Order: sequence, then structure tokens, then C-alpha cells
Amino acid sequence: MKPKYIYLFKRLLYFIYGEKFYKRLPYDWKIYPSRTEIIKKIISYKKYKTYLEIGCDLDENFLKIDLTDKIGVDPKSGGTHRMTSDKFFANNKKKFDFIYIDGLHTYEQTINDIKNSLDYLNEDGIILLHDCLPKKIWNQIVPRIYGHWNGDVWKAIVETRTKKNLDTLTIIADHGLGLIRKRKNSNILKDQIINFKKLKFADYYKKHQDYMNPVHYKDLFKFI
Repeated sequence: MKPKYIYLFKRLLYFIYGEKFYKRLPYDWKIYPSRTEIIKKIISYKKYKTYLEIGCDLDENFLKIDLTDKIGVDPKSGGTHRMTSDKFFANNKKKFDFIYIDGLHTYEQTINDIKNSLDYLNEDGIILLHDCLPKKIWNQIVPRIYGHWNGDVWKAIVETRTKKNLDTLTIIADHGLGLIRKRKNSNILKDQIINFKKLKFADYYKKHQDYMNPVHYKDLFKFI
């Protein structure tokens, strides 16, 4: 079966067996700054010295980070360490001011990367995650069946929003940038969610403000 037909076949299967919800969020990513611009502004503002990037791909972001003390981890390409994030953290002893997560876009791997990152984040440090605001259902389906794939990273943000000791928001820019700090949660999500993996796109759409705590990028520095 040719790739085009495989793609169409997967979409058909999802129509038949998957979640049937077709509303979309009105984000226009072209009008917002890129993740690289925002990362660099945060590093400059906070005067950070150490940087870790999980998921470097072709180094389109990693190479633009103007720090000498930086590590990039990717099992296939880019960065400085050719391995999975799980293997890296299992052997790592270094702490970082800024950790950027853009690895495998699944809830399970993302929440695992967040938990591991928290163990190696300096006290005033920041964790930033890419692809947290999918616009439509096709962007977040796992496994990938659509062009731009955010995956279900958003579910990991919802989970961290329920933690008393993690302050979490989502910057409205570049497909959504989740920002996590180790401090008292200033706007805790009080929903009693038993299984974050089972959240549906309809839940995300209907409770978008509560779940994601979205913030305009211009207001970011009030938070950090």
C-alpha cells in the first residue's frame, strides 16, 4: 500500500473507531514568536548558564542557543548525546537551569521526561515543553496519522496542573509551550482526573482555559 493510501486508511479507521469531535481551536501560529526566540529571551532574562534539550532532531533549535554549557539528547540525530532521554537521565549527575523537552510526543514519554527533568533542575530553573496546544483532533492522535503532529503532550500539562508543588502554564506561541517551575502552584487545577491518558480531545477543547492555563507570550515575564 502506498504511503498516501496508508495515511487515508488510518484516517478512515479513526473516523470509525476513534473519538468523533471536529471543532478546532483558533490559534494562528504564524503571528507568534518561535520557541527559539522565547527560549533565548528567557535565558537572557534569567541569566541562565546551563541548558539541556531533549529531542534535537536536526538541531534547528539547539544550535541557536548561545550557551557554551549545553547538552542535547536525541537517539537519532542532533545534539551532543546519541541516546534516549531515559538512558541519559539514568546516568546523568548534572543539574540545569533550563530544560527544553521536545522528544517523543506521547503523554507517557512526556510525563516521564518531566519527572526526570525535575530531579535535575536547579531551584530557580525552568522546564519548557513544545507542542502543548494542538489546534484540532488530528494533530494529537497517537499514533501519528496527520502532517503536523503535536501528539498528546497536552495531557502531561494537564497532569502537572494538578500538582501542588509545580506551577504550570502554557505560552500561546509555536504550537504551545508548556512552562513548569518548582514552586507552589498559583492556579491549581482542581478537577479529579483518575486517568490522564484517557482524556479526550473534547475534554481539552471544552475545558481549555482550566486545563492548559494559557498565557499570551507578552505576559510570560510576569510569571517567571
